[in-house]
Amino acid sequence: MKISLPDIRFLSFSAFASFGTYFCMYAFRKPFTVATFEDLDFIGVDYKILLILSQVLGYMVSKFIGIKLISELKANRRLGYLIGMILLAEIGLVAFGIVPAPYNIVFMFINGLSLGMIWGIVFSYLEGRKFTEILGVALCSSFIVSSGAVKSVGLLILNEMQFSENWMPAVTGAFFLIPFLSFALLLERIPRPTKRDIALRSERKPMTKENRKKLVRSFFLPIVLLVFFYTCLTALRDFRDNFSREIWDSVGYQGDASIYTLSEIPIAIVVLISLGSLSFVKQNEKAFLYYHYVLVLGVLTLGLNTFLFQLQLISPLVWMILTGFGLYICYVPFNGIFFDRMIAVFRINGNAGFLIYIADAFGYLGSMVVLLYKNFGQGDLSWLKFFMNVTYIVAALGIVICVVSLLYFKSKYKKVRMPPEPQIHIV
Repeated sequence: MKISLPDIRFLSFSAFASFGTYFCMYAFRKPFTVATFEDLDFIGVDYKILLILSQVLGYMVSKFIGIKLISELKANRRLGYLIGMILLAEIGLVAFGIVPAPYNIVFMFINGLSLGMIWGIVFSYLEGRKFTEILGVALCSSFIVSSGAVKSVGLLILNEMQFSENWMPAVTGAFFLIPFLSFALLLERIPRPTKRDIALRSERKPMTKENRKKLVRSFFLPIVLLVFFYTCLTALRDFRDNFSREIWDSVGYQGDASIYTLSEIPIAIVVLISLGSLSFVKQNEKAFLYYHYVLVLGVLTLGLNTFLFQLQLISPLVWMILTGFGLYICYVPFNGIFFDRMIAVFRINGNAGFLIYIADAFGYLGSMVVLLYKNFGQGDLSWLKFFMNVTYIVAALGIVICVVSLLYFKSKYKKVRMPPEPQIHIV
């Protein structure tokens, strides 16, 4: 696939706008996790776990609502939703700072409820294009880098500006409010998919209830298996993200604010290059199969890398970076580009947002289950040991599910006898 100068301009502008929007969103979501909230609990549960559960519950409810809302979303309403959701999230954080613990827990739910819609809105600007892989991975790299970056900012606000742990999230969000609004306005200027994009990837349309039912009936088995796998990935990814301070502290990086950012940068770069290169695979069926091979590579990396760390054959830094790579090389495709190719392969009448939000809804439900299990079932187990155990489980389940999904889709493609994909010269 040749890339022309207009393509480069489009890619640069679109990647900049989408990356910036979602990067700034994380400043409203993740800074509170860098606080420890030591010696606080409520109804027998660690206070920080309750905060994370409250936000994740809001996120999960938002994703279930988004299955309908995002799949039906029209282009002319996207900007209004973006601005409204981010303002509601910041209001929730301000209320969190005003109301004393533990009664402020409810405002973290409001924060998660509003932020859960933003991913689907942002990705809707990017799907159904010949360069969706590149744009999608660039967007996904934002949450790999931003999660660490905003934690670094949050820790600096705690240590240098001397704000309390309750006020630090709202202050961090306030710093990023104007940048978020600026990037959101840039998103609105991204051109609509061209006729060439539509010919290559199929037209993306708002879905009806009947469209959604038909899609689930047609692909029920792989949807169930892949959503379960993604649920496991989300639980692991959220645990690593939310308790990164506890994990880093346990391996000797206490008080190092830079480690949260520096350790994630190489992960983002490698994942971006690896998945973005699939944009140059023009044949949708072939690219869709390649995604399955990438998923197998990721889960193998998760399991083998943790085993080597347990044997003390690699350092904690190398282990965290490789674990992050294995996790995100699996996690990122399910945030849009995997389903984008699936829709293109089978010429599905709809959009990727529907499948993304099904996966996300159950993904965050799984994240809540893991947190509750850690608190009530494995309370005496260290954060580090618990994380390692879950890594092994996800790796084992992932290999089985990815192989079954690969075989299913190969068989399905042959049975439905899809017409040849359009032969378009791409310049």
